[in-house]
Amino acid sequence: MKVREFQTEDIPQLVHLMDQLGYPTSLEKLESRLNNIQSQPSYHTLVAELNNKVVGMVGLCHNLFYEYDSSYVRIVAFIVDADHRRKGIGEKLMREAEKWAMEQEATYIILNSGNREERKAAHKFYLNMGYKDKSTGFSKPLDQQNIKNEKEGIS
Repeated sequence: MKVREFQTEDIPQLVHLMDQLGYPTSLEKLESRLNNIQSQPSYHTLVAELNNKVVGMVGLCHNLFYEYDSSYVRIVAFIVDADHRRKGIGEKLMREAEKWAMEQEATYIILNSGNREERKAAHKFYLNMGYKDKSTGFSKPLDQQNIKNEKEGIS
């Protein structure tokens, strides 16, 4: 098993992984999304490959702190194929993600994970990797049409 940088040819194999992560998508949508992500210099995607098959991925984003004079890397997406878990693949992916974060001179690496029953094993994994369950995340969908209407003065 090896961890390497993502390549465009990996996209078809990542569709299945995104589904397992809880975000079903089509090949076309994922291709468009990853092309946009890869065009951003602050993003970095790694994949775990076993026997010429992508069995895991981690998506990273390098950011600046508002509250400190340093930067951090956020793990935006992390998944290991269900058939290949508990074999050290996730640990290797995380170590490579941390290595990349250090190369960016980041002082922290952080991630969010949903508070759903199916994520409990992932939470245990993160704790075992030395991560702390430090905060609660919040999200809210934005109505883009309302924002556009407000900008144009339409009510």
